[in-house]
Amino acid sequence: MAIVKPFYCVRPNREVAARVAALPYDVYNRSEAREEVKREPLSFLGIDRPETQFSEETDMYSRPVYEKARDMIRERIREGIFLEDPDACYYIYEQTMDGRSQTGIVACSSVDDYREGVIRKHELTRAEKEADRIRHIDICDVQTGPIFLAYRNRDDIRAIVAEGKRQEPLYDFVSRAGVFQKVWKLSDPERVKALEEAFLRVPNTYIADGHHRAASAVKVGGLRREACPDYTGKEPFNTFLSVLFPEEELHIMDYNRVVRDLNGLTSEAFLRKLKEIGWEVRKAETAPFHPTKKREFAMYLDGCWYAAGPKDGAAFEDPVKDLDVSVLQDQVLGPVLGIGDPRTDTRIDFIGGIRGLSELERRCGEDMKVAFALYPTSMKELFDVADQGQLMPPKSTWFEPKLLSGLFLHKLS
Repeated sequence: MAIVKPFYCVRPNREVAARVAALPYDVYNRSEAREEVKREPLSFLGIDRPETQFSEETDMYSRPVYEKARDMIRERIREGIFLEDPDACYYIYEQTMDGRSQTGIVACSSVDDYREGVIRKHELTRAEKEADRIRHIDICDVQTGPIFLAYRNRDDIRAIVAEGKRQEPLYDFVSRAGVFQKVWKLSDPERVKALEEAFLRVPNTYIADGHHRAASAVKVGGLRREACPDYTGKEPFNTFLSVLFPEEELHIMDYNRVVRDLNGLTSEAFLRKLKEIGWEVRKAETAPFHPTKKREFAMYLDGCWYAAGPKDGAAFEDPVKDLDVSVLQDQVLGPVLGIGDPRTDTRIDFIGGIRGLSELERRCGEDMKVAFALYPTSMKELFDVADQGQLMPPKSTWFEPKLLSGLFLHKLS
């Protein structure tokens, strides 16, 4: 059963919510973050990336940088930019992009659920990436980045959400990226109780996006428990901020690959090699070409789009090996192009589907030789991998739209 709790939310006042809300901290590099905060001083990115408040020479991982984030949160609460809701609530968060909507429940998930596998994962995390968010959460005493979770469809939760959306929205604005954002507060005690009990009938939730944020939040919870050995389990640090979406509303985009060279092969030799390993390769009828089904790959080489894929298209019992990202890696990127470890090999780069196929063409015209566009991973595949306790290859899923930061904060004490 999933423990999904209402919480005492810190949030921006209605007048400034659109200015405060920001894309996740990790979609920007340092210079991009600085420019964004310069453009909009109220952007929450200034708190999520507090090095933007210092000179470029400042060590972005030094303690004073994180303390600045903490001080900015406290200052904005004093100024009324952020409000502290007096009651423990859930929030309904709807995002609409390109005519498609997804509606999640903003709540706090259990640290113990993460540790015990009720919350299931499908990616590895790296200690150096966790360290930054651990320091940020611990020094700020606030969780600022919600974890994107998914759950299998449930009629009872769907009905509660639909009823909650009949109220007047708390927030209703369009983000700078053109995504419509709506938030409703779910504070009626009966609805709050019904929703909490409904989640107790959900066997598992799944991390869709935010593995590093989740791992960091859980580790901070562990640090707080060590510092407070007589904890009861009811303290805020026993949970972490999350937004939970039903699988039916989620959309995974393709996550594509570009490779710098052909591993010493000419283009002609590379095409022959693909045929030798049992792949069918033909020039695409349309350009650019996007795969329309599983086991179909689009390849861009020397200004030409190809449709390609293994002739047999056989399925694998292992859910990881059956992923198209694995098939491409195991049959082409590794043995033919020499990409042994895509996590560390500098000859490969990854391009999210939101950037479009034109980005693959652009990169091949500048610094790359060949590009591969993939059919997107499905939610079923994500669930199958996580249910077996396995891990997906890197860059297997790209979720859009991204959850905005700054709309919901969770204080740890």
